[in-house]
Amino acid sequence: MSLPIIPIWKEAPFIRLIIPLISGILIQWRVDLPVIIYLALIPASFISIFLFSYIKSFRKFRYYWLPGIWITLLLINIGGSITYYNDFRHYPNCITKLQQFQYTFIVTLAEPPSEKNNSFKANAVVKFVFQNDSLQFVKGNIIIYFQKDSALPQLAYNSRLAFRKKLQIINNSGNPGAFDYQQYCAFQQIYYQVYLKRSEYILLPTIDDNALNNWLFLSRKKIVHILQTYIPGDKEAGLAEALLIGYKEDLDKNLVQLYSNTGVVHIIAISGLHLGLIYWLLNSILGPLKIKGRLRWINAILVITGLWLFSFLAGGSASVCRSAVMFSFIVMGENTGRRTNIYNSLAASAFLLLCYNPFWLWDAGFQLSYIAVLSIIIFMKPLYNLLFIKNKLLDLTWKMVAISLAAQILTTPVSIFHFHQFPNYFLITNLVAVPLSSLIVLAELALCIISYSSYLSTPAGGIIFWLIKLMNTFIEHMNKMPFPITNQLQLSMGQLILIYVAIIATCIWLTHKNKQSMLGALCCICSFYLLKSYFLISATFQHKLIVYYVPHHQAIDLVSGRHSLFIADSSLCQNLPLQNFHLKPSRILYRVNNITESLTSTNTLKFFSVGSKNILIIDRDILIQPNSSACLADVIILSGDPDVTISELQKMIIFQELIFDSSNSARKINKWKVECEKAGISFHSVSEKGAFILNLN
Repeated sequence: MSLPIIPIWKEAPFIRLIIPLISGILIQWRVDLPVIIYLALIPASFISIFLFSYIKSFRKFRYYWLPGIWITLLLINIGGSITYYNDFRHYPNCITKLQQFQYTFIVTLAEPPSEKNNSFKANAVVKFVFQNDSLQFVKGNIIIYFQKDSALPQLAYNSRLAFRKKLQIINNSGNPGAFDYQQYCAFQQIYYQVYLKRSEYILLPTIDDNALNNWLFLSRKKIVHILQTYIPGDKEAGLAEALLIGYKEDLDKNLVQLYSNTGVVHIIAISGLHLGLIYWLLNSILGPLKIKGRLRWINAILVITGLWLFSFLAGGSASVCRSAVMFSFIVMGENTGRRTNIYNSLAASAFLLLCYNPFWLWDAGFQLSYIAVLSIIIFMKPLYNLLFIKNKLLDLTWKMVAISLAAQILTTPVSIFHFHQFPNYFLITNLVAVPLSSLIVLAELALCIISYSSYLSTPAGGIIFWLIKLMNTFIEHMNKMPFPITNQLQLSMGQLILIYVAIIATCIWLTHKNKQSMLGALCCICSFYLLKSYFLISATFQHKLIVYYVPHHQAIDLVSGRHSLFIADSSLCQNLPLQNFHLKPSRILYRVNNITESLTSTNTLKFFSVGSKNILIIDRDILIQPNSSACLADVIILSGDPDVTISELQKMIIFQELIFDSSNSARKINKWKVECEKAGISFHSVSEKGAFILNLN
């Protein structure tokens, strides 16, 4: 194994540049420093570096370390300033600075509306607000949900709307361990959403147009139409759209889960695999231009343009942009005759992308994309060299195995940290799915080229259908194998860092036979298991009440150690996908592995004693009567719109806090809130404030 540490540091200067840049991004996001600090320190750093060049040589040698400090400080401030100016909230005309009044908003759709279960959804750019006969320019993005209506007009990219309705702040469910949707939207500079009925907005004439975006959306629409026309089967056509251009609106959710369980969901996300195919195709077609010296730059321009057009067509995600930048570096290196250091190219591409959008640093696709490439670069060759195989087919198979294994070494910890699962059959599924998906993508490109002829397109669509069906059948079969996935895995940030330090130390030990590195790796492993033991012991003695936010449903966990009594209505108990989305992250977070279900039954009081607290759950249609066993309660949970008043509860039960869960109607909750405020009673509305969590120890 070869891990050239010092040469990398010297030959890849962008590694040294990107570390302070990332530090500046993190500092600004966490602390939110005023921009005046950056405006003062950036020029000061430049001036210091400039003045140092005029110092006498012997003094330069003595204080050689000063320029490094100033350059580091400069990059930290550049990272912070980029993050500051990419955050819309710092603009004086930002939508977040509007007073809480009802304005007339004039917005432009930034994408065609996509169909959801109960609505159409689209991101929109707010351009102006109108109030008191004055038009005010504002800057901001919102999410618009349109009511499904047969009278819905033809909305598309760049459609302009006017509506007068109060915007709603995007909030999280508050469920423990749940996906932080609010932060996800904030990184896209979206802080508000609104739901519009057909009668609540008017369609305005389009006055501005972005030719490139318009062409991209029209091209995507045309490609989707071609695939839907010639590829039979909704499931197969939906997967074909995702494989070719990353269009995921028609993807079957159960199929995506199967691909995730078997470790090949990455083939659905447009990434380096797809860009590599496009790069190979463009080079094959434009290869003759390379022969003539004067035309080689035309070849480079056409290849780079093709790569970036495909990247934009595929949605321009962080992972596809990383691939486009990397391949652009390769093309430029080939045409200048210079060999580029792969580590420097990787760091340089990350540097450029973070300068463009610093919030990609938190994007899981961005993280996994770079970590996967780095892992393959470091570990693929040493793994491949472990076996020498003469047979070319077997050698190619072993090379694919080595690539898959190498990619998993560094991506597995981050993948577990984000998604809490590990696909046990990833090696087998990747051996089949990766080459098969590549063949499907090439066939889809051919279908788009010959789509002018139905005589050619119909059989081509049939072939693609059977290839996709073959791949889906294989994935479904692998998912039915025993133990296809290890789930409910939990890693803290501390454990994640320890794993990576252990991997680095082990590599140094294997490369340089350094005993200190071996001891460092062993210390990290021991520390990892000590942390794990601490978390497991803490979980064994925990007692918690969790009232989840699941719209229109009752969902309560009474956690005692690693066991939970789950109290819910019958419809939620039968809906496993809804449970997995809202409840599973919490159970992984608190390491709950034994769950007992208790269905809601009417006309009964549920009284529980957990830890040192007494919990009373009052469901619908219950007649409350004085009862010695239920006179004292620390917490009362009102669920399912019970026909009770707060004054009645006060007369019959002594309690400290009221919880209104998300199965209650807004009308009832508002009524109870008014009563509680008058009586000075503490309450928590799950529908408005998110999940309620109480430590019962």
